Amino acid sequence: MENRQLTISSVKFYFFSLSLILLALTAQTFGQTAQTQNNVTTFDVNGLKVLVKQRVNSPTVSVGLFVRGGAQNLTKENAGIEDFTLDVATEGSQKYPRALLRQELAKTGSNVGASSSYDYSLIALSTTRANFDRSWDVFTDLVINPSFNAQDVDRVRDRNLTALRESTSDADSYLEILGRQGAYKNTSYENNPNGTIENITRFKAADLRAYQKSILQTSRLLLVVVGDLDAETLKNRIAATFGKLPRGDYKAKPLTAISFAAPTVEVTQRDLPTNYIQGVFSAPSPANADYYAMQVATAILRDRVFEEVRVKRNLSYAPNAFLNSTGENLGGIYVTAVDANQAVSVMLNEINTLQTAKVDADDIEGVVGQYLTTFYLGQETNAAQVLELAQYELIGGGWQNSQTYLDKVRAVTPDDIRRVAQKYMRNIRFVVLGKPTDVDKSIFTKQNPTSMTF
Repeated sequence: MENRQLTISSVKFYFFSLSLILLALTAQTFGQTAQTQNNVTTFDVNGLKVLVKQRVNSPTVSVGLFVRGGAQNLTKENAGIEDFTLDVATEGSQKYPRALLRQELAKTGSNVGASSSYDYSLIALSTTRANFDRSWDVFTDLVINPSFNAQDVDRVRDRNLTALRESTSDADSYLEILGRQGAYKNTSYENNPNGTIENITRFKAADLRAYQKSILQTSRLLLVVVGDLDAETLKNRIAATFGKLPRGDYKAKPLTAISFAAPTVEVTQRDLPTNYIQGVFSAPSPANADYYAMQVATAILRDRVFEEVRVKRNLSYAPNAFLNSTGENLGGIYVTAVDANQAVSVMLNEINTLQTAKVDADDIEGVVGQYLTTFYLGQETNAAQVLELAQYELIGGGWQNSQTYLDKVRAVTPDDIRRVAQKYMRNIRFVVLGKPTDVDKSIFTKQNPTSMTF
């Protein structure tokens, strides 16, 4: 993902603190013959797919148990229950109530945490290689036997309600909420995994306990582990814990395509010193072959709008272009500006330039070089590699695609950039938080050539 990413693409997952991100991990399987490719071993345990990436001499281990489905698991009435359930599960278990859990984590230098996104949820462990056996026992008991203590439930409830209430007081957060509500209406992502104030207030411990039981099926789960661990040594541990869960019959549902038939703009009145503006368009998912060209095109657009809007005209401090990475994906532009019309006009002009003029190959090479450096730096931790493997496995066409990512980015051509800009950067849906009198809607909706068909 690039710089500023919408929570529109993944709920609380994008609000992970650094310590929680360090909880992400790899997955493995048992039951079938294990297969190894590029240090990644895959196997099946009673329907649970497992990915294990061995990093020799790594002093830490990251583990992640992912729940498939994300927002598709939710309804209007229970939105937020999966996130709430996993949050409370990490507060304590039957064997490790909260006080004892804190002691164990402190002694072993470990962390546990949970989060949810539109495509999946995660409960994760980060620990040292030396303390893995001890930490694994803690982790598995939290997942399988959470206590759902009334005090833990109320503590997490208060924390989540505070976050939901504060989300509308911050202009950027509220802008994203407005954008999400419009873009995801009548789609697979319509129900926010973070839930609503009404739902979070209403859920009881019994509701969480029942929901936890319903998702603990191996067909619904993906386990990813990254660290200096041999897959063979993990099989028995997995079989003795997660392997005993019921298999279930979960099948992934097809996503509802996000599509905008025409450019639109919605303005929400708020007395602010500047206008907050976000425009989104449908974008290829990580499973789509266009995703790689779109990433490069977005990076070029980001550089250009920064140059034109901030450097040359000083219209905004941080104009941006972004591409999310969800199953039904969005890209877009973002800017805060007193002169909203001029700022948006300049940004739309840069999109039009990408659509009509070929990008110089040297420009692509420079952007790709910067992008690859950032990619390599982002893959330094075990946690980052867990997330990479899991995301490709769940929404990117299979974990193997993560192994060819760099080659595909390097292969992007000027024709690819122009093609994806024409295909996707159109019919932009704008939301504005600020003064309606500052917005000339005809400027916002005067966009890409309507004659383009794909």
